Amino acid sequence: MSDDLAQQEADEHLDGVSDGCGCTEMWEHMSEHRDEG
Repeated sequence: MSDDLAQQEADEHLDGVSDGCGCTEMWEHMSEHRDEG
């Protein structure tokens, strides 16, 4: 597996999070996905 592909898979849980978001936005995003899963 290439390094780029491995990094992309490792970052999939961050899809939908805006660049430059703060801790609160990150927590909300992760919380929403935890509730779905």
